[in-house]
Amino acid sequence: MAPNRLSKGALVYALVAAFISGNAWAGPPFLTDDPEPTDTGHWEIYAPLVEAEGRGADFEGSAGVELNYGAAPDLQITIGLPMAFSHDRGGWRRGAGDVAVSAKYRFYQDEAAGLSVAAFPGMTLPTASNGMGNGRVTALLPVWAQKDIGAWSIFGGGGYAINPGPGNRDHWEGGIAVARRIDPHLLIGVEADRKGADTIDGCSSTSLGLGGIYQLGGALRLLASGGPSFADGEGKAGFHGFLTLGMDF
Repeated sequence: MAPNRLSKGALVYALVAAFISGNAWAGPPFLTDDPEPTDTGHWEIYAPLVEAEGRGADFEGSAGVELNYGAAPDLQITIGLPMAFSHDRGGWRRGAGDVAVSAKYRFYQDEAAGLSVAAFPGMTLPTASNGMGNGRVTALLPVWAQKDIGAWSIFGGGGYAINPGPGNRDHWEGGIAVARRIDPHLLIGVEADRKGADTIDGCSSTSLGLGGIYQLGGALRLLASGGPSFADGEGKAGFHGFLTLGMDF
């Protein structure tokens, strides 16, 4: 998954999968990413894409579009173009988000064993306005793996996040997910993700989630996920959510 899914790139969020041809579906809408690249010469587009995370009335997120292109065999290029937002006691703030750019390269695949592995390095560029971004180039350097067993898929991995800036700190993050294709139109999965503290005075957190992909017809599908998040040392749970339409051609 890119440094974040649009605003986090990683996190993940960048990301791809859900092929109509019957390949295992993974990646979006899950925080956990997968090693499956977009087919060579094809596009996957997620828009409108909306994601958010926070606790109670204090939350932040982004709305925008993610573009995935199969640039070569086993190679996918991803660009995330977000508009960022946040809400707290002071009200709403909006502005352009940091553009996310990443490249997924699947360097191992054993079709007979249903096993594949890919690197998915990415970075965010300081394109945000109104204080909605990091103000620096950030990066995520993850490796993702997937094992397919019939209608089931297990995928996950993680990597090191480079997060410069005053008060910020580098950290590790990753996750694991289990998904099952119920029928040709529906996939459902669960996941658990862990993220280290990204600020000097921050703390690590764990996110649990339930996600699904529903094929609407033709090249169009609906993707959604969400669940609770738990910061170490804090009793009250937060939340994360993701919703988008996907199309490939």
